[in-house]
Amino acid sequence: MPATRSEPVPTHRPEGYLDALLAKARAASRALPAADRPAALTAIAEGLLLDAPTILEANAADVAAEQARGTGAPLVDRLRLSQGRLTAISRATLQVADLPDPLGAVPTAWTLPNGLRVRRVSVPFGVIGMVYESRPNVTVDAASLALKAGSAAVLRGSSNALASNRALVASMRGALGRVGLPEDAVLLIDSPDRELVTELLRARGRVDLVIPRGGAGLIRHVVDTASVPVIETGVGNCHLYIDAAADLAMAGRLAMNAKVQRPGVCNAIETLLVHESVAEAFLPRVAADLRAAGVRLYGCPKARAIVTGMDAAGDAEWAKEFLDLELAVRVVADLDEALEHIARFGTQHTEAIATRDVAAAERFRREVDAAVVMVNASTRFTDGFEFGFGAEIGISTQKLHARGPLGLEQIVTYKYLVDGDGQVRG
Repeated sequence: MPATRSEPVPTHRPEGYLDALLAKARAASRALPAADRPAALTAIAEGLLLDAPTILEANAADVAAEQARGTGAPLVDRLRLSQGRLTAISRATLQVADLPDPLGAVPTAWTLPNGLRVRRVSVPFGVIGMVYESRPNVTVDAASLALKAGSAAVLRGSSNALASNRALVASMRGALGRVGLPEDAVLLIDSPDRELVTELLRARGRVDLVIPRGGAGLIRHVVDTASVPVIETGVGNCHLYIDAAADLAMAGRLAMNAKVQRPGVCNAIETLLVHESVAEAFLPRVAADLRAAGVRLYGCPKARAIVTGMDAAGDAEWAKEFLDLELAVRVVADLDEALEHIARFGTQHTEAIATRDVAAAERFRREVDAAVVMVNASTRFTDGFEFGFGAEIGISTQKLHARGPLGLEQIVTYKYLVDGDGQVRG
């Protein structure tokens, strides 16, 4: 069934538009916990491939409009869908369908001295709002995870992906209808009006959780504005530190992968820190490889003395999430200086060390304050799919409720069930 045959979401903003949308989501959410959610996700995965021509045509229009605006290639790449990427999204949805049901789990239970039996049971949030930028795969990931977790998804992507998101949501809603589930379990805020985001963030009692995913400006706006609970997914100013005891060939591969494999994502590195004892042996080779891949380099004075042609780096470069083929490079005296740099400029997302020194690796693990700490591995592995979660809804950099890749376990809550035999409190 083509995506366009699904009931259309309103394209204008009549009075009470968001209120009506959230009421539909709440009603739909009540039918989900007991529903055959794996069957719904399987239908969504199959429908995405059936509707591929419509989805890819819509995405091509978004991409062409963004290219016409002069947007850089890495950011356009975040927006672009292809048959291969759509197939991967479909496979990820099937993997979510096959994951254990996160609802009804009883991680702990006990009996009180008075005979009351207490269980803590996992339950859905209810209505989850998702505010995100550019990447249309997030539309499916967020909806799939929310559905598997028994919640309705209210999606608000960026205006530059609106055509793509309309096609994807129409496809998912059509799939839900085919298996007898309410289509309103997946809803798109179909408007570029930013006031609707503010309304969503203040819809306390009608939205149970909001998750932002995007750049620093979006996340800050959500955190500062929201009166509903928020899981903050953070900016990825990630570092790779090349220790004195690093295997330099391996370190070069890590640096290339972490910067070049997909530079426009939050788990790509933005700064390379290199111990001064290996800088002269390591930097010329890796700089040549990075430049051959189109990476623009910014360096501290020591790095620029070793590799000519680097632009000067300062606090602005150390603090920047480039999301592009750009990289800041700093030569540090020792592990202490590397840790100080990360503590000052890191965003508690992902940090990595390349070393064969067990003590240095252990100290790095212990002292770096980040959601994910890598030893001899690329930062690009900070990803729910790579961690075996099936998909992710974002990377949380906060410390309350959830941290790191947000999979199913992180988007359910719990309640206590208490059974008695007429006990009263004295």
